[in-house]
Amino acid sequence: MEIATEPGLDELAQVFIQAFPPMDVNEQRLALRLYSELAKGEPVAIQDLAQALDRSAAYVQTTLEGWPGMFFDDDGRIQGFWGLAVKPMRHQFKVSGRTVYTWCAWDALFIPELLHHSAEVTSSCEATGELIKLRISPDSIDIGDHDDVMVSFLVPDEDNFQESVIASFCHFVYFFRDRPAGEQWVAEHEGTFLLPVEDAFTVGKKMNAVRYKQTLKTLEL
Repeated sequence: MEIATEPGLDELAQVFIQAFPPMDVNEQRLALRLYSELAKGEPVAIQDLAQALDRSAAYVQTTLEGWPGMFFDDDGRIQGFWGLAVKPMRHQFKVSGRTVYTWCAWDALFIPELLHHSAEVTSSCEATGELIKLRISPDSIDIGDHDDVMVSFLVPDEDNFQESVIASFCHFVYFFRDRPAGEQWVAEHEGTFLLPVEDAFTVGKKMNAVRYKQTLKTLEL
């Protein structure tokens, strides 16, 4: 899909809809349950995930092995999945008093809706190091003391995105305290551009609405 360097919000959401693997209703339930279990702050065992879904461990294992962006520990437990991780990373993400982490700034904006819970996000400006704190609910965003938070973005190459999403995308997606700080950084990183944090949040909601259209509003986690 060829698009301009700075696509519109609908167009950008479509890029990510196409970049992630399509899911049937059972796979959607699996993904949402996995997010919910990881948000508890511990690696997730395949057997425990299967039991929570009332599915076989073989079904869960086979499905997850077919998806990109899966990270397992030495015991075969899931420790990272599509933007959420239990091991410390750059962006702290606190849900119901438990601290986990997101792979990039944008993950912190769209995952709360998938969890049906608000999150307190603590990160820093990539250009200045200044602390940035946000509160993200499933339907809104509170940027606290900052009134011009920006997010850097990159239109990913679909093949590279699936093969190594962290290296090809997440390492280019950060928070900035304001537009001038962000503009300085994107000028030095070819292919990147800035979105106001509210627009980045909107892109995430548009993506969620399509990728989880059969389950997002009905599944109780």
